[in-house]
Amino acid sequence: NIKKIIHICKKMNVDAVHPGYGFLSENYLFSKELSKNNIIFIGPPPNAVKEMGDKISSKKIALKAKVNCIPGINKEIRSLEEASKVSNNIGFPVIIKASAGGGGKGMRIVRKKKDLGELLKSAKNEAKNAFGDDRVFIEKYIENPRHIEIQILGDKFGNIISLGERECSIQRRHQKIIEEAPSAFLDEVTRTKMGDQAISLAKQVKYYSAGTVEFVVDKNKNFY
Repeated sequence: NIKKIIHICKKMNVDAVHPGYGFLSENYLFSKELSKNNIIFIGPPPNAVKEMGDKISSKKIALKAKVNCIPGINKEIRSLEEASKVSNNIGFPVIIKASAGGGGKGMRIVRKKKDLGELLKSAKNEAKNAFGDDRVFIEKYIENPRHIEIQILGDKFGNIISLGERECSIQRRHQKIIEEAPSAFLDEVTRTKMGDQAISLAKQVKYYSAGTVEFVVDKNKNFY
C-alpha cells in the first residue's frame, strides 16, 4: 500500500526506503511518489524503472543501445491471425511473453502451430490476472538456453561498471533456484562483450544504483 508506506515515512521522519524484493521494487509509481515527497528511493531512477519494466519498450531501448536482441516482433500481438503470421515468419518454436511480465508469468512456449490459439489465450489471461495488463509479444524460442545475468553498478554521475555474471540456468517454472558466479560456461571474450552491452543499455536509460541485465545464451555462446 503505497499511500500507507508514505504516511509512515512522514510520521517517522524516514530519509530513505528500500523496496525489498516484492513488486514495489519494480513499481514506477512508488519510486515517483517517494521522490515527490523528498524520500530517497534506494534503487534505480523512476524513469528507468518505467522504461525497463515493460518488455516491449525495453526491447526498443536495447536495440537503440545496439544490444543483441532475440529475433521477434517487438510490438503487441492483438489477434490470432497476427500471432500466426508472426510465428510463421520467425519459425517455430516461438515464445509468447507478457509485456508487463516478470516471475515467469504470462509466458508460453509454442512448438506447433495448432497449439498457438490456446496458448495465446492462456498467456494473455495469466498476464491480465498477474499484472492487470494482457499485452503480449512473440519472439524466437532459444532451445536449451542458458540464463546468464550481468550485474551492473552505477552512480548518479554517469559512471557504470560491470561486476561480472551470474549463471541462473537452474530454474523451475521460469524461476531461478540456484545462481552460480562466475559461470563455468562463459569465456573471457564473451564475458567482456556481455558486460559492455549491459553497460551500454544502462547508459541509454541513465541508470544508477545496482541493476541486472538478463541475457539468454545459446550453446554457441550467442547472447541476446
